[in-house]
Parts: sequence; structure tokens; C-alpha cells
Amino acid sequence: MVISSLVAGRPLLPAVARTRRVRGPPLRSDFLVSSEKRIDPGKALLTFRGIDSGRTPSPFLGARAAAGERSDESEKEAVGEDSAAFDLAQQSILSWVYFAAILGAVLFALNVIWIDPVTGFGSSFVNGISAASNSPEVVMLLLFCVFAVVHSGLASLRYAGEKLVGERAFRVLFAGVSLPLAFTTIVYFINHRYEGTQLWQVKDVAGVHELVWLASLVSFFFLYPSTFNLLEVAAVDKPKMHLWETGIIRITRHPQMVGQVIWCLAHTLWIGNTVAVAASAGLIAHHLFGVWNGDRRLAARHGEAFSELKKRTSVLPFAAILDGRQKLPKDYYKEFIRLPYLAITVVTISAYLAHPLMQASSYHLHW
Repeated sequence: MVISSLVAGRPLLPAVARTRRVRGPPLRSDFLVSSEKRIDPGKALLTFRGIDSGRTPSPFLGARAAAGERSDESEKEAVGEDSAAFDLAQQSILSWVYFAAILGAVLFALNVIWIDPVTGFGSSFVNGISAASNSPEVVMLLLFCVFAVVHSGLASLRYAGEKLVGERAFRVLFAGVSLPLAFTTIVYFINHRYEGTQLWQVKDVAGVHELVWLASLVSFFFLYPSTFNLLEVAAVDKPKMHLWETGIIRITRHPQMVGQVIWCLAHTLWIGNTVAVAASAGLIAHHLFGVWNGDRRLAARHGEAFSELKKRTSVLPFAAILDGRQKLPKDYYKEFIRLPYLAITVVTISAYLAHPLMQASSYHLHW
């Protein structure tokens, strides 16, 4: 798991010979800390904010307390984690070897069980869905519906599933079912994106290509911060349900939804037909549901901490900043000058350059 460099190796606060106050928000008389106990700073500050100290402490908040730093109001009152933090010194080579081995095994299994026309079930699945209608728009929406029900359904069952089979086993189940359905939907869209009725044509308009390219690039910077935790995604590290607060979360509490909307609008503008409209409608509807479902799940898992975070964040981009609920640190830009964002830039540009290869591979499947 990508763990914030702000928290690793932080010692407990030293014991002192007398009763003292811990630095943080204004304290009441009942928030005195006994000198006979050693205090985890993250848990202590969470307790002072009226939050159950039994919860997982905030790495971002705990590190600030240990360092004795008080940079601004937004950081002083933080209850969530620092997103996209990555420290090479904390990485285990063995963990990344496991990740590479798991990724290779997953791709091999995906090819044999789902993609390969001879051994896989993917073609039968697509043919079964396609039999419902001759309209590519309808088939596109049906594929999205199947994916959305499975993906969001399993996400909603995450807490119960993890209690039943464990975090790692449930993550493997979740990925093993969601990945083939997502792959199928993407391939079908690539193969049928120029079918349907043409509604407009703006490809020859000056600046449109550049606008679409830039919007697509920006959309990937709104990836949900959990995506950065690749070792958790692959279940090499124990998967967790994080409560992020820094970086892109300051702009919008649901960055993946915002990024998907930007991507859909850009590609629908470029393609301009009914298939693109149907695909965008399915994707956007699924992510709007995810906003409600995600907030519900975070509230159930994190309780009062999420309520505090919700007060100073917004679903609409920049809304919390504009109305003063979110106060940006003076060095806010530093929350983006990190290796994961550099990786996103490289991967996004590479994906753009690899479009011909992606299209050729999709055509080969005849889905």
C-alpha cells in the first residue's frame, strides 16, 4: 500500500512527569491527558475533536501533531488522510515483485477465461447481450447496466463481504468479477463508437481536437486517490476503505465522478453520434449513483469523521472553496507535485499514443 511519508515511524509522544495538554484544537477541562500513559498523537487529536479514539488515526493529522506544526485551519482540523503521498524509501521491493507477479497472473487468467475466443466466455457474453437488440445504443446501455449492478452491488456489500471472507479475498472477488465486465464494455464501445446516427460533426473545427485532448488529460487527474494504492488494489497489502482529505478532494469529494463526466463530454463532442451519447449517459448515471452510494458507505464506515469532512468538501468542483468551507493551504500546489500524478501524466499520454494499438486489438475480438 502506498502509505503517506507523514506517518511512518512516528514515535509516540514522550511521557512527562505531570498532567499536560496536547497541542491541537481548543481543549475543554475533560480533555486532559494523564502523564502515566503514552499517547498516539493521531488518536489523541481525533479524541479531542469528539471522535471515537478507537478509529484508525488520521496519518495526515497525526504527523502534524507529532511534528508540532500548525500551518493553517484546514490542516489543523483535518480528519482524513493525505492522498497521493508516496515515499520511495518506504517501498518494499518484494511487495512490488508480488504486484508484478499478480498483475501478470490476472492478465493471463483474463485472457484465457474471458478474452480468448476459443477458451474464454467473453464472446458468448457479448453475443448473449447483443441478441437482445440490433441497436448498438441499446446493447451499449445493457452492458453498462450489467457492469453497474455487479460493480456497485459488490461495493455495497464490501463491509459484510470483508467480515465473511476477509479484505484480501473480497478484493480478489471484486476485481475478478468487475474487470472482465469493464473490459468487455470498453471493447464494445471502441468497436461500435462510429455506428448509430450522427448528430453533429465538429472534428474539422479549429481547436476542437486540442480541447478534447486537454479535457481528456485533465479528466485523469481526477482519478479517485485510492487508485494510487496499487498494492492494495492488487491485495498485496491489506485493502482499506480510506477517508481522503487532501489534494483533489479539496476540489471535489468525488473526483472520479467529475473526471468521468469530463471524459464523457469530451469524447461525445468529438464522436458526435447516438452511440457516444448512450455510452456517456450510462457512464455518468453510474457515477452519479456512485456519489450517493459512496457517501453512504463512508458515513457507515467512518461516522463522525466523515460528517466533519463532508462539511468542508463538496460534490460540485470548487463549490466548497468558493463558499469558504474549504480553506486551501498556501502551499496547496505541493499536494500535486508527487510521483503518482507524474505517473498519471505519463500513462495518459502513453494511452493517447497507443490508441491505434488499442483499436486494432479491439477489432480483433469482433465483439
